[in-house]
Amino acid sequence: MLPLTTVILASLLAGCVDAIAGGGGLIQLPAMIAAYPAAPAATLFGTNKFASVWGTSWAAAAYGRRIRLPWHALVPAVAAAVGGAACGAWLATRVSDHWLRVMLPVILSTVLAYTLWRKDLGRVHAPAFRGSAEAAAAAGIALTIGTYDGLFGPGTGSFLVFFFVRVLGYDFLHASGCAKVINIATNLAALAVFATGGHVWWPLAVGMACANVAGSVVGTHLALRGGSGLVRGVFIAVVSVLILKTGYDAWFAWT
Repeated sequence: MLPLTTVILASLLAGCVDAIAGGGGLIQLPAMIAAYPAAPAATLFGTNKFASVWGTSWAAAAYGRRIRLPWHALVPAVAAAVGGAACGAWLATRVSDHWLRVMLPVILSTVLAYTLWRKDLGRVHAPAFRGSAEAAAAAGIALTIGTYDGLFGPGTGSFLVFFFVRVLGYDFLHASGCAKVINIATNLAALAVFATGGHVWWPLAVGMACANVAGSVVGTHLALRGGSGLVRGVFIAVVSVLILKTGYDAWFAWT
């Protein structure tokens, strides 16, 4: 299969998965690296961000039309996430991420075990906070996960979904919609840096963006039709794959 065809199909599938429960980066970026092994890493990352942000934006808009998103909590959460991502990126230049690489599969395994144990988790939308308390809690989560995203990154969307469900009491459908909005902000911030440095391969980026949006259309339709039960199932699958991948990476980081 030609490299371009491989990447476009991967972007299509990534958009679908990402629209449901996040984790599209597990598909799209590895496919790009495999298809274009000689390309600079920064160019692949920038091109990946450009394609992803369009699919995520489509999904966020679709969620916003069908369910009531808590904008009073999301606005401060977005600001906190961008600030956290900037802080995390700064920390990445000062400290080693070795301990995160080793601990991440353990943390993800805990998230998966808790989700499987609490079979009712995220099935009913019952916000645990109201008003300013909800906004403060959402901002705290976004700041923490945003910092992690800037420092390291893998599983950011999954962590956002989990903590919005566990801490804020959202169902998986609302949590996924909120995670999309926050992801748009952090992706745009990263994309601005890559684009300013000339690290976006525009012809490929545009084609991938179209495929990512097409996949997002399908994934969003499935998520809104299947509800929290479907999102929960895909979330469990994505976290399971993340555990395998980060466990493999951690083994080499440890040895």
